[in-house]
Amino acid sequence: MKIIGIILIAAGILMFVFRGINFTTDKKVVDIGPIEINKKENKRVEWPLYAGGLAIVAGVILVAMDKKSK
Repeated sequence: MKIIGIILIAAGILMFVFRGINFTTDKKVVDIGPIEINKKENKRVEWPLYAGGLAIVAGVILVAMDKKSK
């Protein structure tokens, strides 16, 4: 449980620092025989600020529970 708690704390901190991720996809616009036209689209996935806070709180609880059980 302690390892999962530490991972959750680290993930929560990263979620505070990086508010989202960007990625690019290729979309096929025209495909006529040997002619092919593609379009690159930039997309962004964002998560709310409270999600990082919840991950940190859950990680701290797991780490604290592991210390109490020993």
